[in-house]
Amino acid sequence: MPAGFAATITCSSCMSSCRSSAGLATGGGGMSLSSRKAPSRARPHMPHTIHPRLAAFGESIFTTMSRLATEHKAVNLGQGFPDFDAPAVVKQAAIDAIAAGHSQYARAPGLPHTVERISERMRATHGFAPDPMTEITLCTGCCEAITATILGLCGVGDEIILLDPCYDSYPAAVAMSGAKAVRVPMHAPGFRIEREALARAITPRTKVILLNTPHNPTGRIATDEELHIVADLAIAHDLVVISDEVYEEIRFTAPHRSIACLPGMRERTVIATGLGKTFSVTGWRLGWAVAPPQLSAAVRATHQFMTFCAPTPFAHAAAVAIDTLSDPTGYVAQLRRDYTTRRSIMHRELSSAGLDPLWPEGAYFMLASIEPWGFTDDVEAATTLVREAGVAAIPCSAFYDAAHAERGYLRFAFCKQEATMVEAGRRLLTWADRRRG
Repeated sequence: MPAGFAATITCSSCMSSCRSSAGLATGGGGMSLSSRKAPSRARPHMPHTIHPRLAAFGESIFTTMSRLATEHKAVNLGQGFPDFDAPAVVKQAAIDAIAAGHSQYARAPGLPHTVERISERMRATHGFAPDPMTEITLCTGCCEAITATILGLCGVGDEIILLDPCYDSYPAAVAMSGAKAVRVPMHAPGFRIEREALARAITPRTKVILLNTPHNPTGRIATDEELHIVADLAIAHDLVVISDEVYEEIRFTAPHRSIACLPGMRERTVIATGLGKTFSVTGWRLGWAVAPPQLSAAVRATHQFMTFCAPTPFAHAAAVAIDTLSDPTGYVAQLRRDYTTRRSIMHRELSSAGLDPLWPEGAYFMLASIEPWGFTDDVEAATTLVREAGVAAIPCSAFYDAAHAERGYLRFAFCKQEATMVEAGRRLLTWADRRRG
């Protein structure tokens, strides 16, 4: 090595680069590593930990309750995943895609034939057909579609309005962007969007309103009046609306309504939805964002560096799955009949155990008041149930900002087999009888 040549050496102990002007082979006056003096002021060790933006969130309530359910061998009605299988034709489509060698990266915004099927389906459901190449982006689940939109549009200094109760990934996505979440509560038992409350939350920094219908956790479907409230304010203040419509096919009392279909809203709405809830494939993580080109560009700017593309075999299977929805008397009709039955079973079991459940209009969750059992705190109720009754549910306060949390309800998932819900009901009734003495 020539004298005076600066060698950069990575130390395994500190993973930092140590430089030596060593003339090791030539005797060029360089100092050996063994004779180097340590710096007089070593950099103090700093513990590597979660960034403050996310540290406040801690462990997800779904992770916590599923862990407790496993520990206590409880019936898990907490996390919203089905305990029954996906349609055979959809599973076979994924198997066929893998067998055909579709295992590599795909076009980042989505396979052409899959986004074309989505466009055709939306012509029937939404009344417009988005351009497959410029307005539809396949993502790794609906959550990525929402997060990519937020990260692509918002940053420090921006504000995003969340309607509480809301899915817990929303505020986490806002935190990752550096923007501020402004929480607007919807009050039990109706959980309605109120014009005055929403209008008060809008400031010059507001950039996005995040809407979810059918709604998790309440099961509400936004009325035309509520959609017009959001649309009027979004247009008046030049805001973007992210519309989470992942439960659009699971509804009981009303047709699905998308805010993107209202006058003046198509150009300022990002629709986020996916395959998992409709086809019971929540682990496939296959979703998509639908937006006009300028908003799709923001989604794609983030998506390309987060996941690049959706899982290729499942993207192929999605095209087959979406085709099954074209027959209004086929799969989707049976899906709603099955969930209508499950909803009735869940309501019966919770009522028999002494709870006061609310009838959901869509999605596959049911809220139940814990007041009949004498609880005033939903977290206490949920942890007591999982440990003593052997049934896991989600405390509704987990979906709220702490400042205005509703603590009188538990959320139960009825995306379960009848036997699962009946067993949960039996355990709850036994526990309630024992509690009454």
